[in-house]
Amino acid sequence: MRSIFRLIVIATLLGLGGIAEAQQSGKVYRVGYLSTRSGSGPFPKAFRQGLRELGYIEGQNIVIEWRFAKGERKRLPGLAAELVKLKVDCILSGTTAATRAAKKATRTIPIVMGSVDDPVGRGLVASLARPGGNITGLTSSNKDLADKRLEFLKEAFPHISRVAVLWDPSRLGNDAHVKQTENAARALGVKLQSLEVRRPYDFEKAFRAAVNGRAEGLIVNGRGMGGRYRAQLVELAAKHRLPAMYANQRFVSAGGLMSYAPNRLDLYRRAAIYVDKILKGAKPGDQPVERPTKFELIINLNTAKQIGVTIPPTVLYQATKVIK
Repeated sequence: MRSIFRLIVIATLLGLGGIAEAQQSGKVYRVGYLSTRSGSGPFPKAFRQGLRELGYIEGQNIVIEWRFAKGERKRLPGLAAELVKLKVDCILSGTTAATRAAKKATRTIPIVMGSVDDPVGRGLVASLARPGGNITGLTSSNKDLADKRLEFLKEAFPHISRVAVLWDPSRLGNDAHVKQTENAARALGVKLQSLEVRRPYDFEKAFRAAVNGRAEGLIVNGRGMGGRYRAQLVELAAKHRLPAMYANQRFVSAGGLMSYAPNRLDLYRRAAIYVDKILKGAKPGDQPVERPTKFELIINLNTAKQIGVTIPPTVLYQATKVIK
């Protein structure tokens, strides 16, 4: 009887140990998602998809605490503080402003950037190779983007010899993009006209300067000129019949002619990989910040027809998406 009792005790203890181990392996992680935008956009869906591909199921082994400022940046510090108070295991920051707010709110909770332009220049990480601190993730910056935008514009319109570049010098990193475009222009034999704009009422004056300077094409650097000003810029380009290349896909959706930019949905899917590594014990400061690997050339044929230009088949063939 004693032997039987001893076996029962051992079996019970082993069973309890197995339950404890199962509970440990079945931990439910809590991840914060902080963004300036609303929750109805495609980026949260892409992040969710990336998590699902890695085996995470909301409500089973992961809980996502969604916090959206809905365009009101002043709300971000409070939303970031909420996530810190919840003691989330990690924070996914969807924008530069959201990353800043998260960084100010915590120096211990790991932060993964979904798509931040020039995180080194903005003081968010020490370097891309070794970010240090509690922040890592993905950047939308790529040194070849400015070159490719001008190359595609020139390929679409080979006769172009003068191109105006519309940019905001007050925004960090814009000068580097202009310098890259200048280098590409020299290689392509294109004369560049720099048009600095700081406020919306500078736009009309800048476009008149482009026309007076006999510009045959336009490149719009999206930093500082997105959001509510997209429609105005697109309308001015159409009014002056200037074939324009934009740095953001949303300009083309608003009626712009062409854009060449990183595939941001891919960046948010890849952000899930960083979250997974951190939840498994990786230190964010040791995880290199990655650049985009997928890019999109989007062309709006409706706009081409409106301003009276034809996009060659060779360029259309390279397009990721053609709006008809």
